[in-house]
Amino acid sequence: MEAGIVGLPNVGKSTLFNALTASQAAQSANYPFCTIEPNEGIVSVPDDRLTRITKYIVPKKIIPAALKLVDIAGIVKGASEGQGLGNKFLSHIRQVDAIVQVVRCFDDPDVIHVDGKVDPIADMETIEIELMLADIEVLQGSLAKAERTARSGDKDAKLRAVAIQKCLDHLAKDSPLRTLNLPELEQISISSFGLMTAKPILFVANVDENDLEGKSELVQKVRAKATAAGADVVCVCAKLEAEIAELDEPDRTEMLQSVGLAEPALNQIARATYHTLGLQSYFTAGEKEVRAWPVPIGATGPQAAGVIHSDFERGFIRVEVYSLEDLETHGSEKEIRQAGKLRVEGKQYVMQDGDICHFLFNV
Repeated sequence: MEAGIVGLPNVGKSTLFNALTASQAAQSANYPFCTIEPNEGIVSVPDDRLTRITKYIVPKKIIPAALKLVDIAGIVKGASEGQGLGNKFLSHIRQVDAIVQVVRCFDDPDVIHVDGKVDPIADMETIEIELMLADIEVLQGSLAKAERTARSGDKDAKLRAVAIQKCLDHLAKDSPLRTLNLPELEQISISSFGLMTAKPILFVANVDENDLEGKSELVQKVRAKATAAGADVVCVCAKLEAEIAELDEPDRTEMLQSVGLAEPALNQIARATYHTLGLQSYFTAGEKEVRAWPVPIGATGPQAAGVIHSDFERGFIRVEVYSLEDLETHGSEKEIRQAGKLRVEGKQYVMQDGDICHFLFNV
């Protein structure tokens, strides 16, 4: 699972990406289209439950869950028609599972806004319109083919044609596809299209150093629009976070305290992106390692086992499960067993966030 970071040029998108991935990439010139190929990075998802587990099970190493981020070059008005190498960049968005849109909520005369003024709502609408136009183009190009094949009696093509038409009708109302509820089979029939407005979205308000809590009018407008879209908002000062990311741990803690932050805002972005991707974590814990594993919300025991290795899913027998609360109450896995709190679950078990698991399998 991966998320693509998008935004208009000069909103602080690449600064944020470099801070998130601790990238030491050289700073590029302050003008549109400076990022020609998307950069990729792996980001750990902070989770204090890992530390809580290691108070009782001491491992040789701790491995947090991770997610992949892709920094996609700035999108501009007309991208769906090829402006600013738009088609190339839009194709990168089709390949990710969720969108993280950075919205500029700060004034800086040294950083020129591509439209000449700071207006985060207009920025949000510009990108949404471009993605909708690109989706319409893909759907219209696929509809005629689906209808032709459907006339021959192909049931899959009939289903696909119906789904395409529903999507086009929804987009005609200026509504992104993430707000359209299609039956599962119809969703599957068009899943290969990579429709961008069907992807979940997270908004990151890039704020000034004097507005770290996001109390400005600009941020309030972003929150209102995001709430209406069913999306989350995280506030971050990308410039400050980039400076923090370069510091050693003691200096980082001191700087965070000086600006009134309990943790880097980047941690909040990682967790919010994880949530936007529809992921939760389960844990495996032993002397070798304590590890968080990402799994889609609603995944079954065998599907969760498959995250570790495909053989685990193929040969799944059962999973032994206990909670962190059980561990903190009883102090060890042995005591949890003796207290009858260790649950044995089968193939239909739906994983819960924070489960601590042992998988039993046979291949």
